[in-house]
Amino acid sequence: MAESSSGLPDVAAAVGEALADPAVQAEYAAVRAAAAAGLAAGRPPGASEPDARSLYRELGRRRLLAPGWPEEYGGRGAGHVASAAVLEELVLAGMPDTLHVLSIQIVGSFLMAAGSPEQKQRLLPALAAGERFATVLYTEPESGSDLASLTGTARRDGDGWRLDAVKVFGLKSGQSDLALCALRTADGPSKYDGISLFLIDLDAPGVHRSNLPTLGDEQFDRVELTDVRVGAECLVGREGDGWAELNRCLPLERTGLDYSLKARAWHRVAVGGLANSEAVSDAVLAEAGRFGAMAAAGRLLTYDVLDGLDRGAGDDAAAAAAKLYTSETAQEIATWAAQLYPPGADDCLPPDAIGDLESAFREAPGLTLAAGTSQVMLEIVSSLTSGLELETGDLR
Repeated sequence: MAESSSGLPDVAAAVGEALADPAVQAEYAAVRAAAAAGLAAGRPPGASEPDARSLYRELGRRRLLAPGWPEEYGGRGAGHVASAAVLEELVLAGMPDTLHVLSIQIVGSFLMAAGSPEQKQRLLPALAAGERFATVLYTEPESGSDLASLTGTARRDGDGWRLDAVKVFGLKSGQSDLALCALRTADGPSKYDGISLFLIDLDAPGVHRSNLPTLGDEQFDRVELTDVRVGAECLVGREGDGWAELNRCLPLERTGLDYSLKARAWHRVAVGGLANSEAVSDAVLAEAGRFGAMAAAGRLLTYDVLDGLDRGAGDDAAAAAAKLYTSETAQEIATWAAQLYPPGADDCLPPDAIGDLESAFREAPGLTLAAGTSQVMLEIVSSLTSGLELETGDLR
């Protein structure tokens, strides 16, 4: 595996210093306390989630939110591998990662790859500093995972656009300032034609944000766009090229990193309880070892994809395989842990660990749906490794 040209040890040292700093520790403690309070209260659907933005701002001040980005955009020029190593340490120390995945790994990386010079200069430094946050608005009520069937529209209005759409099942819209949104700007001979991408100010007139009920601790969102006016500078890439741009950037989203981190974190919590138990069977220890090996294998798959991105050799099939394996593994580990510590039989775990595993069990079902279902990942791997083309253009 190639080492980051900026030197991975230098970035690791910066992370160590940050984790030892009392200001960062205080922000971590505040986030954990808010999460624990929500669990203890049995947070109802639509209730506020713990807000980690102040922690992100503290890390952003140290250039640790997006260390892989160039220095001119608020990073350290460290590359994908070093950036993933930083995120590993932060998440395993207790940092919630969903807003980071959306804002830095998806929207930020997309802008880095497809944004105009003006968009990069205007938005990337603020995202890297934790001064602004971003999410994605893709799915619609009737489109499901078939992004190409979306019906939300963007109509020409002078030198700008008027947007009308309903987007569902997104995350963190209530804590985000802007969104990357896919809309239809024209009809074409194929449903993959005429899709364009826009950056939307979520506080703009005509934008209405609300929550959808969910069993998970993180709330799904519904975002309605009603005659929302945006300028020409909000178009990302060329008009009508949205589908191609999304497919070009998907390997940046499908490294499997966030799923790999969940698998490792959940496995560590579950095994920690076994260490405190006086009666553990050989079968349980064997399962713990098997799942630990699976989590480690997922991490290696993820770093192989990230190393390829650092070398300019992105591999769609490898990315899809990594997303498939890590999401399925994390889901299995969450289910195993829930069976290992059923209600009333979790005396070996401290209350915060019990809350972590309960949250994991609720989150697990969606892991194999987000960023592309497992079936779609299998189709991508099969088509790209066998020389066959997908019958459908749906890569979501």
